[in-house]
Amino acid sequence: MTQERAAREAFLDALVYDDPVQLYERAPCGYLSTTPDGIIVKCNATFRTWIGREAADIVGRLSFVDLLTRGGRIYHETHYAPTLRMQGSVREIALDLLHADGQRLPVLVNATLERNEQGEPKVIRIAVFDATERRRYERELVRATEAAQEAEQRATELARILQQAFIPPVLPAIPGLDLAAAYRPAGAGDEVGGDFYDVFPIGERDWVVAVGDVCGKGVAAAVVTALVRHTVRALAVDGDEPDQVLRRLNDVLLGHGSERFCTLALLRLRRDDEAWRVVHATGGHPAPLLRPAEGAVAPWGGSGSLLGVLDEPAFASASRVLRPGDLLVLYTDGITEGRRGGELFGDQRLLEAVPGDGASADEVVDALLAGVLDFQDQVPRDDIALLALRVPPA
Repeated sequence: MTQERAAREAFLDALVYDDPVQLYERAPCGYLSTTPDGIIVKCNATFRTWIGREAADIVGRLSFVDLLTRGGRIYHETHYAPTLRMQGSVREIALDLLHADGQRLPVLVNATLERNEQGEPKVIRIAVFDATERRRYERELVRATEAAQEAEQRATELARILQQAFIPPVLPAIPGLDLAAAYRPAGAGDEVGGDFYDVFPIGERDWVVAVGDVCGKGVAAAVVTALVRHTVRALAVDGDEPDQVLRRLNDVLLGHGSERFCTLALLRLRRDDEAWRVVHATGGHPAPLLRPAEGAVAPWGGSGSLLGVLDEPAFASASRVLRPGDLLVLYTDGITEGRRGGELFGDQRLLEAVPGDGASADEVVDALLAGVLDFQDQVPRDDIALLALRVPPA
């Protein structure tokens, strides 16, 4: 039987007989009275039991401070006693009492300073409550909090590692093409998103560029994102046109059984002297922006069905020749659907944010990313993937 339980049962016994002395002596908390300078003048049996001392060893011999640990004495002098003198009372001060055998008892202390008619301190009434269970709960709570923080840190690190697998560590250097890209995860970046981009060769003068977005977040979205990225690489190597790659990718996603769909903008580039022939096909993805060497920036390319939804999707291709000074921008909807309150960044802001003639791919990517982040106070609501390619001026 614990000390607290024994004291409580004794208190209930005394309560039956309504004996005020027994109620004081056997209360489920410790009671003591001290002089203004802390000398104990009275204490009940519960308190004496908790500290393992007889009344003759305590009353008139020890002060309340003598029963505290070294740290408790410091706290008593720097906080407890000054607060009691200034405010007349203290509530739920956490201290440790020292048992006669040296063991510690965690307690909570309430105290009241009584004054005489002249306002001088007369006596301090102290109530002491056993806080063993509360301290145990607090320690468990701290351990649980630390474990949750460690788990969150591990999840964040896992998200970072997985996300790095969705984009090339560095963009390839392609002779005759100026290339830049950026990726920015939503929020604090502690959750895996489904945005990605990729650039890879399929021949000496042939390259494929992909920018995509798998719906949802988390590990399930990461699995589909990895599947899409690697499937596109495998299919594109066969030399199929972009719309055929999308069609076969759609079959793979339907066969995978995931409920997650995907959007994808796919370009195939072939260098021809100083120009590049580009073929574009999309699976439900925003159309690329084209800024010709002479002319205004505008959406360009075909349209197509979402990937992984329909058994008979439709994909339309578009092709053109990119000449020196022409620029293409591919992006995910984390840009146009960037939010500030209920307002979207939108298509028009995106068009207006594209720098004019002469800006390099790096300058274009930097300007667009800065624009959408500024719009959202630097905290994007969704993942952002962005890629710009430009044929350098002759």
